[in-house]
Amino acid sequence: MIKKFRSSIRLKNLFFLTLAGIINAFGITVFLMPVKLYDSGISGTSMLISQITPKHLSLSVFLLILNLPLFLIGLKKQGKRFTFYAIYTVAVYSVTAWLITDVFPIDVSIASPLAGTDLLLCALFGGVISGAGSGLAIKFGGAMDGIEVMAVIFAKKIGISVGSFVMCYNLILYVLCGIIIQSWILPLYSIVTYFAALKTIDFIVEGFDREKAATIITTHPEDVCAALSEEFKSGVTVIKAQGGYSGKEKTMIYFVVNRFQIGKMKDIVREIDPKAYMSISEVADVYSRYDDD
Repeated sequence: MIKKFRSSIRLKNLFFLTLAGIINAFGITVFLMPVKLYDSGISGTSMLISQITPKHLSLSVFLLILNLPLFLIGLKKQGKRFTFYAIYTVAVYSVTAWLITDVFPIDVSIASPLAGTDLLLCALFGGVISGAGSGLAIKFGGAMDGIEVMAVIFAKKIGISVGSFVMCYNLILYVLCGIIIQSWILPLYSIVTYFAALKTIDFIVEGFDREKAATIITTHPEDVCAALSEEFKSGVTVIKAQGGYSGKEKTMIYFVVNRFQIGKMKDIVREIDPKAYMSISEVADVYSRYDDD
């Protein structure tokens, strides 16, 4: 059992998870903590608690204390490998945060070394950088925050989506921050950080340039398929369909293109069949495998 678990751990994943923890710690400690902005989830909770407790109880301590139980609770649901990767990533994040704040010759006690006391700059860059770290963690099989694990476990049980669960937690967190510090400026800027991080996570996990999936219903499927294959040098999937009202048999073509090819694709289809129905949607990932045999 142990041997099988060890064989499932990949060095490539550990490398990128290490990088993710370092990046996240850099964004938090260099841009957010100096001006007392708050990250989201357990990271933001840890930042708040570290501000109102004795100095020796630092961010690094609370990151481990609060995250570890949540990851262990999610062990059965998420699996051993995910739990190991998540704990490893948070450990790297925690150690790097401690090194930056207490060991390295960087003064992050009053202002950001790079953005000064500009709250907007700190919120945006802190969000983008920490989001890049969180995105890398997710992309390579781990997680940076135990709240995401709790969302997966409990969101459906209370009838909301995972995203809504995380958002509700963060909104409650920012309201508590405002009440405790008796100011709403920093919590409001922290919401800017949260949304900057969310968009960055999307870019990292799903890609900067998403593909487009075109669904085409036409009475000239052979001609359309031949023209698309000839123009774009790629395969086309043909699906048999039936009209819901007429009951007539129809042919549906599924074709994936990038955003620069959409205009050309539309022109080709309309030239062959002006009455063709087309719908275009965004796809996050495209995988393909071609066998030589």
